Amino acid sequence: MSVDTGTFLVLTGGIGGAKLCLGMQRVLPAGSVRIVVNTGDDFEHLGLRISPDIDTTIYTLSGLANTELGWGRRDETWTFMQALSSIGGETWFQLGDGDLALHVERTRRLAGGESLTRITADIARRLGVTAAVFPMSDSPVSTIVTTTEGDMGFQDYFVRRRCAPVVTGLSFRGAEAARVPEGICKSLRAIVIAPSNPYLSVDPILAVPGMRSLLREANVPIIAVTPLIGGAAVKGPTVKIMRELGIEPSPLSIVQHYHDLIDGFVLDARDAVLQARTDLPVQVCDTLMVSLEDRERVARCVLEFAHQLRAGG
Repeated sequence: MSVDTGTFLVLTGGIGGAKLCLGMQRVLPAGSVRIVVNTGDDFEHLGLRISPDIDTTIYTLSGLANTELGWGRRDETWTFMQALSSIGGETWFQLGDGDLALHVERTRRLAGGESLTRITADIARRLGVTAAVFPMSDSPVSTIVTTTEGDMGFQDYFVRRRCAPVVTGLSFRGAEAARVPEGICKSLRAIVIAPSNPYLSVDPILAVPGMRSLLREANVPIIAVTPLIGGAAVKGPTVKIMRELGIEPSPLSIVQHYHDLIDGFVLDARDAVLQARTDLPVQVCDTLMVSLEDRERVARCVLEFAHQLRAGG
């Protein structure tokens, strides 16, 4: 199979997006993947700056991810949380001992005046990641989930409340002051929107002022990979949120959501019948990523599609 070489930019957040990023890192030469990660999930907890999506991405790309839990580090220990519980501390957001070290170091360096971009790049390098990992902005942006029970921060909704409240809207506090990372669109071959939750993981990135126009001005194919398979999400509250917002849980709704941005869409083979119902170029493949080989296979599918779009096919 012939695919383009060069640099590819991926917009991502969450586990599904990290899986595709790993596949692309593995099938492309070192340094060929740039990744912009959602930081709308970031928050301060126990006095520490927590960046869940950045950490999930770095742990996945470095081979340190806890694949059983779907978050945190593998071979983790929990002495800190046990000690915290014994003295009445908050334990609703679990921090393993190894994971805690990253949060402590990030918080220390931020307090010393370093940017989140610099810290993220350094940690990724030290852990053996060959892709370039960027936060979507150095300034804080907070995803606010509006529910029938009131507004709440993302982690309150997602972890403390386990996505139970009914969602009526989403907003991104602080986005107006955010700035696009420098150099992310330089010398690209294609841009990929990972199979991440469009509303919780990708929209915060696109809310950064100038992000959409910068992506379009890169003048390369922009491809979105479906986060839905057979009308369901592999993991997470995507379908629940779509239904609560009055959106049909269909890949066609995802196409419509990105309609002013993307040039092509990767559709899962189980939904191939929907291909005829969109006027965008569509690539059909099995997008379920269970094994490492699956991640590489989907990455190659996306890269082949990018090659076809660049060639005018």
